[in-house]
Amino acid sequence: MAMVVWAGCSPDFPVDEDGLLITERAECYVSNFELLGPDFQTVRTKNAVIDTVAQTINVEVFYGTDLRNLYPQFSLVTDAKLDPKITGKVDFSDMVTPKTYTVVSGNRKVRKPYTVSITVQKP
Repeated sequence: MAMVVWAGCSPDFPVDEDGLLITERAECYVSNFELLGPDFQTVRTKNAVIDTVAQTINVEVFYGTDLRNLYPQFSLVTDAKLDPKITGKVDFSDMVTPKTYTVVSGNRKVRKPYTVSITVQKP
């Protein structure tokens, strides 16, 4: 009886270390990017420029934005995931060394690093 219950609970589909379904999708890109301040309101002056070929994201923030307390939000192609995971606020104050996030495809075989560069609006 215990064997039947155990077999019935085993997953039919493979999952990764995060418990996410591994699919056959090889697509791997960022479709949208948002940057929120500590009050969870946008700090962007305009839409981020996402270059899926060069794998860059360029975003301008309002003058006076606290770059140490930002919450990036990525919209990814279906089944992709982000590495490292964003678990809270991120410090973007080191503008000389932009942050890099890797988009991992649904099949977990394609990895594309995206560089996030921030500029501050002129006063």
